[in-house]
Amino acid sequence: MEFKNLLIETADGVATLTINSPRTLNALNSEVLGELECALFELNLNDAVKAVILTGAGEKAFVAGADIKEMATMTAHEGHRFGLKGQRVMMLIEKMTKPVIAAVNGYALGGGLELALACDFIYASTRAKVGFPEVTLGIMPGFGGTQNLARLIGPNRANEMIFTGKMIDAEKALAWGIVNEVFAPDELLAKAREAAAAIAGVGTLGVAYAKDAIANGLNMGKEDGFRYEASLFGVLFATDDQKEGMAAFVEKRKAVFTEK
Repeated sequence: MEFKNLLIETADGVATLTINSPRTLNALNSEVLGELECALFELNLNDAVKAVILTGAGEKAFVAGADIKEMATMTAHEGHRFGLKGQRVMMLIEKMTKPVIAAVNGYALGGGLELALACDFIYASTRAKVGFPEVTLGIMPGFGGTQNLARLIGPNRANEMIFTGKMIDAEKALAWGIVNEVFAPDELLAKAREAAAAIAGVGTLGVAYAKDAIANGLNMGKEDGFRYEASLFGVLFATDDQKEGMAAFVEKRKAVFTEK
C-alpha cells in the first residue's frame, strides 16, 4: 500500500517507518493516524520484518503533536472519537509482536510523546524536547499519555509534566527514565538501526514472547506474572528456534533462526 504521509524502508529485517510531513512538523491528524494504523498492521504481518524503527522526517520534530487546526473545531463527540483513534494506534504498537524503537530526532510533544511512549524503547537526539502541552490548550493528553507516562516514571513526575505543560530536554528525559539513550543528531538513526539489527539477529519468537510477557505482566499481580512468564517460557521449548539456539551454543557456532 502507498502512503501520502509515511515513508517505509526495509533492509536486513529492519523496517524504518518515517512520518513524512515536515511542513506541519509531522503533526498527527486523522489521515496520518489512519495511515500509521495501516502501515503498522502490515509491518506486523510481514515475516521479513523483525524490528521497526519509528521516526519523523526533518531536523525539527519527531512529531510535534496532534493537529491543533483539526482539533480546534471538534465537538465533544468528535474529540472522543479522535482520542480513541489515536489510542488504537498506540495500542497497536504495544501489541505488535515486532519490537518498535522510537528515534526521537526533535520535538515530541503531546501526541508525539504518546507515540514514542507506546514504543518498546526510545532513543533521542540531543536536540529532542519532550512534553505534554495539552493543558495550555485547555485539554489533556488523550492518546494514552496519562496512563503510559505514569506507569513509566511514576505519578509524581508524570503529574508535574502533564499539569504544568512544560517541555523537558533530552538529558532530563534520560535522567527521568523516559528515554533509554541520547545521541548526537547525526548518530541517532545509526544507533537505532544498530539496536534493531541486534534484535533482528536473535530468535524472533523469543523476542515476541518476551514482549508479550513484559506488557501483560505489568497488568497482573507478581505471582500471576510469574506464572504467565513460565507458560510462555515452556512453549518456546517446542520451537525449532530453541533447538537451533541451544545446539548452536553447545557446538560453538552462530545460530540460524528460522521461526517467523
